[in-house]
Amino acid sequence: MTHPAERSQMMGPWLTTGLVIGTMVGSGIFMLPVSLAQTIDKINAHLIAGDGVDFSQPLTISWRYESNSTLNLTPAFDDERIYLPLAGGTIVSLMGASGQLNWRSEVGGELSASPIADQRAVYVASETGKPESGARRATGALRSLGREGGVTQWMRTLAMPLRGGLALSNGKLFGGGSDGTIYAFDSANGQALWTREYGSPFNSQPVVSGAHVYIGSEDGTLLALDEQTGKLLWHYKTKGAVRGAVANGNDIVYFGSGDGYVYAVNASDGRLLWRKRTGAGVEAVVRTNEELLVASLDNFVYKYSLTGARLWKRRLPGRISSSASPAVIRATSVQVLSGAA
Repeated sequence: MTHPAERSQMMGPWLTTGLVIGTMVGSGIFMLPVSLAQTIDKINAHLIAGDGVDFSQPLTISWRYESNSTLNLTPAFDDERIYLPLAGGTIVSLMGASGQLNWRSEVGGELSASPIADQRAVYVASETGKPESGARRATGALRSLGREGGVTQWMRTLAMPLRGGLALSNGKLFGGGSDGTIYAFDSANGQALWTREYGSPFNSQPVVSGAHVYIGSEDGTLLALDEQTGKLLWHYKTKGAVRGAVANGNDIVYFGSGDGYVYAVNASDGRLLWRKRTGAGVEAVVRTNEELLVASLDNFVYKYSLTGARLWKRRLPGRISSSASPAVIRATSVQVLSGAA
């Protein structure tokens, strides 16, 4: 049953290609036409092949889901469904084409990171509150909720909650904790495959590309780890927190920092290739074809070439946060990837 304060409304024709913006506006989450890809690698593969979005075409709202309990976290998606993370530890499953409610699951506590989904389940990180002074108890949890009914399939307790977002690749779940630990889990059963202690907290979106896992830390470091073992391959230090996901292409890693710069580094060794300054901290970098879209806390979106030349900048009505960042994709069905704060 739909919660009294939550409902979906059809808002117009549904298109097959577009820009994903799930916007928190008052009590509503508005869904613009968009198409789906499961991972950053797949997104980049489509865009590199020339299947980009035509920004000259107008976007129209297809449907709207209203809720009084929104969170500044990015929804998860699979081929047909969207999974909205809401306040109070709630996950809502909606049909991507219509916004129809499938199920609503209460996991307790508060959701601590943007969820992620595959064709089997949606994976949800949460926190159960802060331990009392001097007390030592686990405050984090990771769950797998069944795709059809939202029933918990497995749960793992963590010392501290995962932050930012989760990544999913090759049957593994990746996330960074507020205690500075990076985790890799088996998505089938939640077993920890490896952990890596770093020391500085994480509040970012990991990205898996090839054999590497990229994740940014609150101390301004981008780390590249081996996807199979968690071994640290290289790191690059900036002067601000790195919270957004990286964008990959042609053996180059593009990312933003709270110090206001966009960086391009060599994917094999982390060597700096170029950096460009925006007007404030950079929250998100997304590759579109042979260009980069960069969201900054100065309320502008910038467009750069892959060699660092600034092509244009546009003012937004509000800020885009790293936990709800923009993405441009093209595939076979329609879902939500991002939100504007």
